[in-house]
This record gives sequence, structure tokens and C-alpha cells, in this order.
Amino acid sequence: MNPAPNLVLVGPMGAGKSSIGRRLAGRFGLDFVDADREIEARTGASIPTIFECEGETGFRAREAATLAELLARDGLVVATGGGAVLDAGSRRQMRERGFVVHLQVSLARQLERLARDRSRPLLAGDDRADVLRRLTETRAPLYAEVADLCFDTNNLFPPQATEQLARLLDARWTRAAPTQTDLQGSPA
Repeated sequence: MNPAPNLVLVGPMGAGKSSIGRRLAGRFGLDFVDADREIEARTGASIPTIFECEGETGFRAREAATLAELLARDGLVVATGGGAVLDAGSRRQMRERGFVVHLQVSLARQLERLARDRSRPLLAGDDRADVLRRLTETRAPLYAEVADLCFDTNNLFPPQATEQLARLLDARWTRAAPTQTDLQGSPA
């Protein structure tokens, strides 16, 4: 058992972090935050626009800052972006402030799930399979480094994945008691 105040979902694009995360939040009575959507809300710009204006480096800095703020809170299910694990500080915070679930998916299933998705800057090139393969080579060891639990979403639809994962979480994750800040409310 790893008592943690938050549930953090990591994994590659197309693994189901957002769709499963939203359902898990409902199941456990927690608030759901998609880190990429949070970045977009804070900047007033889409992820592709941020990449275009600031490059990946600028986006990753925003991502690390957003995750730090989110993980300082309690009672969240956080769906991270696929590259959130690239930042060492973010990995440390995930381990310290969350029970981290690595959602796994095969390359073939990623390609299938992302076939019509044109909103991901890293997939803007012609050879999506090659890009996803290279991202996996870089990121898989980092997902493994932070993960308290690995869960394969490959052959599951989100409702099935949520049910199976929730049963595993019931056995392996105890939500840590709220912090003093949580009891008093977040500072304005």
C-alpha cells in the first residue's frame, strides 16, 4: 500500500489517461484534472499553439509548473501529458504526492486510437509509428521509474479498464489524510 493524497496517471498518448481518469475520479469521489487542458485554460492557448510559439521547451516548463501546483493539492486524479515524466522534478513530485499508475498500450493500439487526432504537435509529421516508437524508447523507463502500478489498457474500453483498475486500486492505494491546507481550503 502506498498512501498518497492524489492518483496520478502517466503513460503514452492514446493509453486512456483522460477517459479512464475522469471515470476513476467519479468512482473514488475525487476531482479530475487533465494537466494538458489545465495548461490550455491557464494560457488561453491550445497545446499546438503553445508549441508553435514557445517550442517544446516552453511547453515543458509550463507543464512542470502546472503539475507542481496541481500535486500540491489533495484529492485529485491527474491525467498527465505523455511527456510529463521528462522533467526530473515532476517525477519526484509525482512519487511524493501521488499513487502513480502507468497506463500501458501497444504501438498498434496507439496508432488505432490516434488515427484521426490532429491536435498533437509531436505527431504532426508523416511517420507517426516512428515518432511513437521513439517516444516510447525514451519515456518507458521514466514511466517505470515513477509507477506504483502498471496497467495494460490495450484491449479494454474505458468503462472496462476503469472497473478493473479501480479494483486494483482498492487493494493497493490508500488515500492519505488531507493536509491542513486541504482542511482549511486552498489559499486564494
